[in-house]
Amino acid sequence: MAQTFAEDQYGRKIDRCLTDTLIKFGGGLALGSVFSLLFFKRRAWPIIMGSGFGIGVAYTNCERALNGK
Repeated sequence: MAQTFAEDQYGRKIDRCLTDTLIKFGGGLALGSVFSLLFFKRRAWPIIMGSGFGIGVAYTNCERALNGK
């Protein structure tokens, strides 16, 4: 039976968190860009807001994963 170390488990959680953050940030960026182009006359705030929401959701998911809740 293979032995797993606590450091390896923590590293996998961090890797998942970074991947999740990149995906959610990219999704928020893309969605904010679409809204900016279609509805808000090419303003920057929808892009920034979408990216911020994506990072916030990813942060919450990572915090939950690392704290074991």
